[in-house]
Amino acid sequence: MMSAIEEHNQVESSLLGLNGQKGLIFGVANHRSIAWAVASELRGCGVSVGLSVLDERAKKRAQPLIEDDPMSFIQQCDVRDDEDLTRLVRYARDQWGHIDFIIHSIAFAHIDDLNHPISACPREGFLDAMEVSAHSLLKVTHACLDELSPQASIVTLSYLGAEVAIPSYGLMGPVKAALEAEVRYLAAELGPRGIRVNTVSAGPLKTLAASAIPGFRQQLKESGDQTPLKRPITHQEVAHAVLFLCSPMSKGITGETLHVDAGHHAVRPR
Repeated sequence: MMSAIEEHNQVESSLLGLNGQKGLIFGVANHRSIAWAVASELRGCGVSVGLSVLDERAKKRAQPLIEDDPMSFIQQCDVRDDEDLTRLVRYARDQWGHIDFIIHSIAFAHIDDLNHPISACPREGFLDAMEVSAHSLLKVTHACLDELSPQASIVTLSYLGAEVAIPSYGLMGPVKAALEAEVRYLAAELGPRGIRVNTVSAGPLKTLAASAIPGFRQQLKESGDQTPLKRPITHQEVAHAVLFLCSPMSKGITGETLHVDAGHHAVRPR
């Protein structure tokens, strides 16, 4: 007899049409990362996942996400390293034959650079943040291109600071703006192949990356009061939006930035 959770997952999987799909998730760090929530929800829908993690510590933490599925796996991969990325994609191809989706949830900037006024951001720090957080989407897409199935989906994660100036977000604002522009250009380039590319712009969430942003704790505390829904969002709500964009139910959507922020992007504080 199935539990209530199992019944819910079965219904959700049936509605979304994700059962049996296979895809790569970049950026699983710990149980508070958005990528973790996405992987957990996908696994509940009968999806096999390949988790790209940065180091051995993250690999050990992520192990529970792939238990009981011999078709799921974890690989260490630094997206700046061509050999790491080639090895990961080759492993996915050998394991699955094709890739149905890519989740790109990678963001990085040096802490010192986040504390600088943006006009004082050093060249090296700007380029490091851009390489890991934005250029990596192009690099991952190119590396996987020959292995993507027809009507595959690529989803990346962004934040409102890409659209409006949020002083505390600093350097990451222009970086995320570049990421969102890449999504539109990739959507145009890959659309004739049936491949969709979209962004989920998530509201403030407690994650490892966000904790490095100056004033983030206060921003997280206040964000719920500033939204139309008068509450903060959850990791699961963001994950559900990502699942939707991976599923056939969103096959008419590409080049889109979908806000999951309790409506914060649509209003301004009084």
